[in-house]
Amino acid sequence: MIPLASLFGRPPPAVGQTPSDVVFAENKWRLLRYRARPEGTAWATPVLLVPSLINRHYVLDLLPGKSFVEWFVARGHDVFCIDWGTPGDEDRYLTFDDVCDRYLGRALERTRRIAGAPKAHVLGYCLGGTLAAIHASVHPERFASLTALAAPIGFHDSGLLSAWTRSKGFDVQAVVAATGNVPWQLMQSAFHLLRPTLTLSKAVHMADKLWADEFMNGFLALETWGSDNVSFPGACYQRYVDELYRNDALVAGTFTLSGKPARLEAITCPTLAVTFQHDNIVPPESAAVLLERIGAEDKHRIHLPGGHVGAVVSKKAAQGLWPAIAKFWADRD
Repeated sequence: MIPLASLFGRPPPAVGQTPSDVVFAENKWRLLRYRARPEGTAWATPVLLVPSLINRHYVLDLLPGKSFVEWFVARGHDVFCIDWGTPGDEDRYLTFDDVCDRYLGRALERTRRIAGAPKAHVLGYCLGGTLAAIHASVHPERFASLTALAAPIGFHDSGLLSAWTRSKGFDVQAVVAATGNVPWQLMQSAFHLLRPTLTLSKAVHMADKLWADEFMNGFLALETWGSDNVSFPGACYQRYVDELYRNDALVAGTFTLSGKPARLEAITCPTLAVTFQHDNIVPPESAAVLLERIGAEDKHRIHLPGGHVGAVVSKKAAQGLWPAIAKFWADRD
């Protein structure tokens, strides 16, 4: 897809500007630790952000003033984030267990060890929330809390993406055999099916606001992120589709992680589920089912207007969603 910025001859703004250090790296993924404010951190429990496996992590650090990371660092949180990197051809055999158990487990261990804390607050966004919930169901002792931000848990929902992925015409084994790593172009095309006229409507909307620099910077930053996609390791993708989308195994209680049962009722840490009314990628019912199935008594839901991305990285989010998450963590520090 051609970035909309190029159609108007305007360079996209720089993204992911909050200073950070790589504190661990393995294969293609890295663990980032954002640099604390000069006076240090104010909270005992670190925060680990788990972004989607198929999108770049910097959506949570989009621009100054529209950065989830910047906002929390400025309020004294010790923030870590996984950058999944870009899989190479040799990663086609990377399994779901490799990513969700071993990689995520090592990220959590390093976060806790570096911060000197027994547990971490874990926030998973979209597919990252699915990974975090599965990991928490097998390793609940590592979690001070779980925040599932627009995270699919139940995959037999009313959404078009669920219907397409479960259709008989979609031969996931053939796709993986032919491509190795599933190309990001294929997955992005699936998202475009959800709103076929979105690119045109965005271009029209942008043309109306070319004079508004603040709006344009935010708009083009999101376009930069939206056009910077990642292919999906083949073996991991095949299990993701076969077991989660087609068998709804997480809700059914039949999913396993490295041979261990991954049952949602084993999640006993404080849990927050965030859903969005107009989310066409993760329908609210797909994300909210988490709270119906877990064993935690301390569980809460935030349901807001807006879509899958805009409601997370907007100025409105900085006034409502982010403070609500901050309070959830502060009350359980």
